[in-house]
Amino acid sequence: MPVTPTKAMVLAAGFGLRMRPLTDNMPKPLVQVAGSALLDHVLDRLAEAGVAESIVNVHYLPDQIIDHVATRSRPKVTISDERDEVLGTGGAVVKALPLLGSEPFYHLNADTMWIDGVRPNLARLAEAFDPATMDALLLMAPTANSIGYAGTGDYAMLPSGALRRRKENQVVPFVYAGVAILSPTLFAGSPAGEFSLTTLFDRANEQERLFGLRMDGVWMHVGTPEAVLAAEEAVLASVA
Repeated sequence: MPVTPTKAMVLAAGFGLRMRPLTDNMPKPLVQVAGSALLDHVLDRLAEAGVAESIVNVHYLPDQIIDHVATRSRPKVTISDERDEVLGTGGAVVKALPLLGSEPFYHLNADTMWIDGVRPNLARLAEAFDPATMDALLLMAPTANSIGYAGTGDYAMLPSGALRRRKENQVVPFVYAGVAILSPTLFAGSPAGEFSLTTLFDRANEQERLFGLRMDGVWMHVGTPEAVLAAEEAVLASVA
């Protein structure tokens, strides 16, 4: 049966080093693209998907993010405060699990941006997620038409949607778009403190419980100041 996540985790604690000088005095999630902060682009998508509550973690310049989201009601924003610790992408979710509950939830990077195709990708993820066979369903962007991305990809994808991690010196056709549905069972036995979510993806992959869904639309990798302009041009062209 498909799931209907009502909660989400948004990772917003990073230092945004590659986005300097824009992030010298501003956290990366508040960098403006096409008139809105990156974080608002993500939260607006979640609101449209019917998410009631989003847990947003903070570490670098946390008060700016806390003040920015204070007036939002859709979705309701709950802060997971990490200002006194560095937990990494995995440890951040472990800390927030009591707030996320026992059901599968959306998981997004605060700096991810995309243009939907015919149907919203968050709805497509919810329809495709099968808790019986999946611990994680990642939204996968084809590297060929992604904006601002020049890497060698993250995963190959089988016809079933099962993912295969890129090996060293290998080029694969899909990059993780920073959008997923995760089951709390993914975090069973997780280490304490700082660790990367990638380690859990690798474990799920070994257990054949890591799947991908090809994005319908265009993903934008907003990782540098130069990429902001390219993303703005793509967004404005999509609504012209």
